[in-house]
Amino acid sequence: MENDKGEIVDLYIPRKCSATNRIITAKDHASVQISVAKVDENGRQIPNENHVFALCGFVRAMGESDDALNRLAQREGLLKSVWSPVR
Repeated sequence: MENDKGEIVDLYIPRKCSATNRIITAKDHASVQISVAKVDENGRQIPNENHVFALCGFVRAMGESDDALNRLAQREGLLKSVWSPVR
């Protein structure tokens, strides 16, 4: 919903799980949103640059959140050679 100024004023904006693309509902109290900061070569945080990953409660209940986070971080270039698909 937008107001007269064109600003979004909804109380709840649904998110999607980064691992499964499921919609995270308002009743999913097991979901988490994790912000991973980008750092420079000295290990200092770069201001206002981070990657946000949302994981639904389904992924967490299956015990796959650590594997999903490793896969997503490697896809974004934050990790190297941590996750590989099983063939």
